[in-house]
Amino acid sequence: MCGIAGVATFNQISRDTIEKMIASMNHRGPDGSGVWLSPDSTVGLGHRRLAIIDLTTSASQPMVDSTKHFCIVFNGEIYNYKDLKTQLENLGCQFNSESDTEVLLEAFKVWGADCLTRIHGAFSFCIYDQRRKVLFLARDRAGEKPLFYSFSRGNFVFASELKAIMSIPGFSRRISHEALSSYLCYGYVPGEMCILSGVNKVPPAHAMEIDCESWERKIWRYWSIPSPDHKALCDAEELKGRLLELLRTSVQRQMIADVPIGILLSGGVDSSLITAVAASGGATNLRTFTVSFPGHKEYDESMYAKIVARHFSTQHTVLEASQASADILPELAAQFDEPIADSSMVPTYMVAKLVKQCCTVALGGDGGDELFGGYPTYSWLQNQQIFRSCCPAFFRSGISKIAENFLPVGLKGRTNLMGLSDDLCNSINYFNVLFDRRPRESLLKGHATMSEAGSFMPEKVKQGLYRPEYGVAGSAMLIDFLTYLPDNILVKVDRTSMLNSLEMRAPFLDHSIIEFAFGEIPDALRATRSDRKILLKSLCRDLLPANLDITRKQGFIIPLKDWLSGEWGHFFKEVLFDKHCVFNREMVESLWKWQQMGLRNTERLFALTIFELWRKHYQVSL
Repeated sequence: MCGIAGVATFNQISRDTIEKMIASMNHRGPDGSGVWLSPDSTVGLGHRRLAIIDLTTSASQPMVDSTKHFCIVFNGEIYNYKDLKTQLENLGCQFNSESDTEVLLEAFKVWGADCLTRIHGAFSFCIYDQRRKVLFLARDRAGEKPLFYSFSRGNFVFASELKAIMSIPGFSRRISHEALSSYLCYGYVPGEMCILSGVNKVPPAHAMEIDCESWERKIWRYWSIPSPDHKALCDAEELKGRLLELLRTSVQRQMIADVPIGILLSGGVDSSLITAVAASGGATNLRTFTVSFPGHKEYDESMYAKIVARHFSTQHTVLEASQASADILPELAAQFDEPIADSSMVPTYMVAKLVKQCCTVALGGDGGDELFGGYPTYSWLQNQQIFRSCCPAFFRSGISKIAENFLPVGLKGRTNLMGLSDDLCNSINYFNVLFDRRPRESLLKGHATMSEAGSFMPEKVKQGLYRPEYGVAGSAMLIDFLTYLPDNILVKVDRTSMLNSLEMRAPFLDHSIIEFAFGEIPDALRATRSDRKILLKSLCRDLLPANLDITRKQGFIIPLKDWLSGEWGHFFKEVLFDKHCVFNREMVESLWKWQQMGLRNTERLFALTIFELWRKHYQVSL
């Protein structure tokens, strides 16, 4: 895990520009830094290093190949690099290091863009071909590693974090109206759009080429999730066996490092399975970590983590967090290049800080919910489908309009009722919405933002991703995998871990497991009207201790509702009732009033607070 940045321009680049970009990402790589400029100084690449594999200077970046024609900056890990290295050596390639970076560079020289189809890993990288004067960039299939870019007037810049691009003198810091609308809607900025106007993200599973002479660019998807094979084997026992083998292979690959490795163990199904597979694979002296919340029993899952840790004899550490100070929020808001409305960033940051004291790499269970049907949404949608089939369209439409126009924001089930009109896709669009159209307009009353955004409706972003052939639960899982996972969950994990110079790995997100989950597992073994994670929990019963409750759904979350009655509430009010706050005071006061009446607005208030802290820190203009 590292930080990368680069600039290509008609004019000459100063070394100082690249150094400023990578200096803004020191936390991503405290073990070293480097800058490379092309002979004509029109292309510059920079790198911050967190040393994981081959800790020697021979693995330093930017790395230039033996011909001096290619230069690479790379963030991430290639988990099957040893296998690829053997293949390349058989083709005549020679290596000067033991690093996966050099393997990736040689793989590109031999196979070109097709090297991406051979890689198992989490990555974002850029390779400059000096002979063709072409930049090649790519991002991993699930979107574990970030990659921002901006292209305008013969200038192309890219970086692992948006703050590196904002460090360029004179770079415009103006909000994208569509992105702000999306953030208020879902709590994150989806897809290739970015919170800043003029900036984009390379989407997961995409590659890009920039011709640095003609400035032509092309971007394409190099990998897609397979369509479900309805004729595939549906025997639960055989599918469970295949899943176990895939998990063993993925965990074994991701346990490779030249530094200590730990596991983030919440005690839930996903992280407990990763622990079980790592232990059964022969890993010794496993270290596991979790967070507890004394005094908040309903949020404290540390007892479940202890059951798993005891069963597999891990070296287990528990961080007690009676109540984190709200002072942590400005630091987190500054770290998130695009704000996300996910209060679990707080315990994720806390456990990452704990893990870093002992390890440089940690494994987690991210992806298990989206691949195997873990969210309550998937069951709820199937129940709603029955109601939809029995209830006339005009009646459902009436319920939707009543919910939108008369029910207060934060009332449980309000947005779900709004999704009753039209088809299943509309229901998926409205699940987990923070602010629908009317409250968004109220929050931004007095700004031209909404009118300038025109007819853009973020609820419709998911509509283009809907695929009925995946079934009810499968369609929702697919959309979550393509939006919520890369744009919220993985962003949260990347930024909080990198703030502590810790590399996080996600064995569930090996593309072999992704293809298996979407292509071969039927909904009946993922999520039904009454059960979820059916195949995964069946595997748990084989591997985990019998006294572990695998039916609950929690994870690393904080008792935010309780904390809002004290210091956190005072802090939120200071931010949101400030005279310079961009959000309409009357609407914010209504959210507070409804919260005190028992409605669910904790994450909404968190979303507005984080956005304001972020906007003020980076002096961003609406």
